[in-house]
This record gives sequence, C-alpha cells and structure tokens, in this order.
Amino acid sequence: MVVKVYGPAFASPKRVLACLIEKEIEFEVVPVDLLKGEHKDPEFLKLQPLGTVPVTQDGDYVLYESRAIMRYYSEKYKSQGTDLLGETIEERGQVENWLEVEAHNFNPPVLNLTLHVMFSSKLGFPRDENLIKESEEKLGKVLDIYEERLSKCKYLAGDFFSLADLSHLPFTQYLVGPIGKEYMISSRKHVSAWWNDISSRPSWQKVLLLYPPPF
Repeated sequence: MVVKVYGPAFASPKRVLACLIEKEIEFEVVPVDLLKGEHKDPEFLKLQPLGTVPVTQDGDYVLYESRAIMRYYSEKYKSQGTDLLGETIEERGQVENWLEVEAHNFNPPVLNLTLHVMFSSKLGFPRDENLIKESEEKLGKVLDIYEERLSKCKYLAGDFFSLADLSHLPFTQYLVGPIGKEYMISSRKHVSAWWNDISSRPSWQKVLLLYPPPF
C-alpha cells in the first residue's frame, strides 16, 4: 500500500517526506492549499479533525502529527533505508530527547518568525515586530545550546544522523532563506557545519526540488 502524504508544499509535511525518502518507503502526495482554506474542507476534516497538515493515509491507517508519523514509519521500517532511531536504547533516548527539544524549544520561536515574516500578509494578520524580536532572542538561546552540543558530537543525538536532526530541516530552511536570518546559523561554527551537512542530504534536496513552497 502506497502511503499518501497530504500538504507537501508546507513545512511540517516536508519532515515526513524527507523521512519516507530516507526510509525508502513508497509514497504519493495530495496537495492541500492552506492559503486557500482547503484544510477546512469537510472531506479533509474527516481525515484530520484539527484541520492541519500533514496527514498520512496508509490504507485505513491515518496519522496527523509530523513527529508521530516520523517515529511510526522509522520504527515500522527500522531495518530498511537509513536507521533514524539509533542502534541502542541509549541512542534512542538521545534521539527522543533532542526531538523534544526541537518540538518544545526550537520550533515555537521559529514558527513565530515564519508566520510573522513570511505569512502575515498572505494570511491577513498584522506583522508583530515585538514578537519577531522576542522570538529571535529565544531562538538564539536555543541555538547557543545546540552550538555547545554540536561541539561534542556531529549530530544532535550523537555521531549518527537521526530524526532529531531531520525534524529541523523545514523551518531552518525557512530561517536561512525567506525569513532572512541565515546569520543565526552561520555565526555559530558547529551549528553551521551541522546545517550544511544535514541540508545537503539527497533526501532533503529531493524534497526541495519536487515540492516547492506555496508562494
């Protein structure tokens, strides 16, 4: 059964796409245009009652949180493609630890920057300069912690690429591109080397080539 991935143009679904490519899992994409409100369509809400993307549909099995989706397919196909979870329970613990850091410390400020720098005019709400400044400060403190961590190991969970790194790809791509804050990465030696490494992976380059952003 081919996995269907809904909303490939947007950031969070791109996490899932990169994961599926790394795991060599066959998939097809179903466009959902959030800017046109297609995520509020009654048929879509039957799949995803919260009205967000991504959604994956694997036969009758449906998931709709990007990190849960990545964990599921990385576990289900652990022996196939790139091992994104680590080989030992200790490595898995580090993967889960840094995935939580990404979700709760990195993602909130970078999401604020994304919404207020990239999407405010398109979604019809005012750009909040104070929130932008505050979010940049918060993100900078998180990246300082990453700099320290990455001075000791090549990737966040250790010396192996994992979901902890992959999960950063979509919004960091926004940060260094359309948000215009590439210096937040390049000014930190170890973070910069890490970003250059993970963003050059063939899986991510394929995602960027096939599924451009919605603007």
